[in-house]
Order: sequence, then structure tokens, then C-alpha cells
Amino acid sequence: MQATSYTYDFETRGGSVLLDDGTPVEFDAAAFDAGGLRLLRPGQRVRIETEGEGENLRITLVTLQTL
Repeated sequence: MQATSYTYDFETRGGSVLLDDGTPVEFDAAAFDAGGLRLLRPGQRVRIETEGEGENLRITLVTLQTL
């Protein structure tokens, strides 16, 4: 699934993304670390992996979207 990075906190390594429908979804340091990234800037397109759905949707991986 693709999304756009919305927020990122360098100290906690957590943040949030916006899904293509505009829904914000938060991610934690574990999801950020799983993607091997060092930094994330607002507006970057990212690829995410998730589990659950609805209010239980949880991001398990955040990485940069490459073509």
C-alpha cells in the first residue's frame, strides 16, 4: 500500500502517514526501523505494510516508494 508521509519525530522515530483517501495513520519506531530508513520528510511517498483494519489498522513497515 502507498501513502504520503505526514509527520515524523526524529527523537521517537514515530510519526504518521496519510492514506490516499486522506486518512491519517500513525506508525511507531518498530515500523520505521523495519524499513531501514534514517529520516523521513513530510510529503515523501512511502510504501507501507499494515495489519488489521478500521480502527485496528496498524503499520508494520514504512519504506520509501521506488519506481
